[in-house]
Amino acid sequence: MRPQPAFVLIRPQMGENIGAAARAMANFGLERMRLVAPRDGWPNPAAVAMASGAGRLLDAAQVFDDTAGSIADCEYVYATTARPRELTKPVLSPQAAMQDAARRIAQGQRVAVLFGPERAGMENDDISRANAIITVPVNPDFPSLNLAQCVLLTGYEWRLATEEVIPERTQMQGDWANQSEIEALSQHYEDRMEDAGFFFPDHKAASMKLNLRNLWSRMPLTRADVQMLHGIMRQMVRWKDRP
Repeated sequence: MRPQPAFVLIRPQMGENIGAAARAMANFGLERMRLVAPRDGWPNPAAVAMASGAGRLLDAAQVFDDTAGSIADCEYVYATTARPRELTKPVLSPQAAMQDAARRIAQGQRVAVLFGPERAGMENDDISRANAIITVPVNPDFPSLNLAQCVLLTGYEWRLATEEVIPERTQMQGDWANQSEIEALSQHYEDRMEDAGFFFPDHKAASMKLNLRNLWSRMPLTRADVQMLHGIMRQMVRWKDRP
């Protein structure tokens, strides 16, 4: 399979929409579909009927229980949303995002694009795990795109970007950290800061933890960086406990 981004459908609500999204992906040569907790279970006959010849994508689709698991092997993640929310992240058009994705994949990174549920879109907890946001410049009086439309638009921009992109080389030491390694780092810091009483007062704890997770996702970290940051926290804890 040609290197390409994984398209991750988070908690999709209807089999028909999953099938339509698979058909849209197939139109532009995209084959890596991932599903997070589909509402009506999996496999879904309605998805097969709607896929119209793209059934092989559904057969090969990977199913995950949560968003974190679906992107654990990826080094860079985009989240599609109608509005940037209050999280501080780069905001890109589909064109700019897929050009960026093509460059990253040409450099050897694994990339994913998140698409939210049909009715309400992604929750902040999902978006906080992404490194950048994709927002479509639609009519502000009618901003809603359905799932398949959003997949189609992003797939189209991917196809355009990969017809022109030239592989680049980046001078770096070691490999980029993947999402599971970032998740472990985030949890390490959150746990130790919880022990230290950092998340105070209680009613602000949830937003403080979300902001901390968002901070990690904005940082381009190598595996060596992650190991060093783990070591910093472990040493700080040991220093605090010295007699």
